Amino acid sequence: MFNLFRKIRKHHIWAYITVIVFAIISMVISVSKGSIEIPFYTVIMIILSEGLGLPIQHQVDATTINIIMQIRLPRVLLAMIVGASLALAGSCFQGFLKNPLADPYTLGVSSGGAVGAVAVIFFGITIPGLGLYTLPVISILGAFITLLLVIAFSQFVHRSLSSQTIILTGIIFSSFLGAFISLMIALTGEELRQIIGWLMGSVSMRGWSHVIMSLPFLIIGFFMLYFNRYELNALAFGEETARQLGVNIKVRKYVILIGATLITGGAVAVSGTIGFVGLVIPHITRLLWGPDHRHLLPLSMFVGAGFLSLTDLIARTIIAPAELPIGVITAMVGAPIFALILIRQKRKMV
Repeated sequence: MFNLFRKIRKHHIWAYITVIVFAIISMVISVSKGSIEIPFYTVIMIILSEGLGLPIQHQVDATTINIIMQIRLPRVLLAMIVGASLALAGSCFQGFLKNPLADPYTLGVSSGGAVGAVAVIFFGITIPGLGLYTLPVISILGAFITLLLVIAFSQFVHRSLSSQTIILTGIIFSSFLGAFISLMIALTGEELRQIIGWLMGSVSMRGWSHVIMSLPFLIIGFFMLYFNRYELNALAFGEETARQLGVNIKVRKYVILIGATLITGGAVAVSGTIGFVGLVIPHITRLLWGPDHRHLLPLSMFVGAGFLSLTDLIARTIIAPAELPIGVITAMVGAPIFALILIRQKRKMV
């Protein structure tokens, strides 16, 4: 038994090393590549010296430093934050609802956040005292209200609040909110291009302010979910089993849902709606390292961060100097991967 525990522990240590190295390499490659190629060594030296303040001597011109520190690095870090957020929220929703199709997009949470963010852009809303955080706060509020409506309607339709009912209700709300967003787009004028570009998913033209805007919500949401990792494991076996294990179902449910919604709203506010990340990344992570939420949550974050940074790199270089929306790439990559996962699971069941 002790040897088995040691094997499991060693397995997860290597898993953490693997995903952290993957995320770091993805970041360095993404910062290095672009219209101007910058050597990996130079990128690492500049990040360590200029970003982390380490006393490292380098002879790099001011233009290269500016490209790395003011243009590419904040964009790549933002892509990583968004990828980590969506993967973390997807892991939580799938475990909570015990359904592989659950993610922020299918539950309507992303659409609710998108409505809030588009309303801020469309009406030019600014809340006194919030300033920069007006956009993510209203986006999170829209995501949370949508989630509450989805749960309330699902409970009205099916008192047991089954996961299938919640997902179907989420798809209905997502479609309705999508139509509402289209209405705002049809009524808008000069903001049309900005809103459409934002809705297709992008981290283009984002700076350090967007990183500062989104990072706190990821950190707070992560700790809310990670402190409930054992409860998520218990809920994966059903509410009755979790209740017998002493889990306060009602309280824990809302804490978990609020944490996942907080993360989703913060991500949607800065990047728009990006599909398949919250659906596919948790699946891949679960297949590689198991369903235990103690490890699934942090591992999914690092995999999602690395995946979206590389996806953004493809989006901005594949048809350079033009740029594709990042949501297009995630759909083109994510849909086939998810189809293969479903086929594999079906074969296992036969």
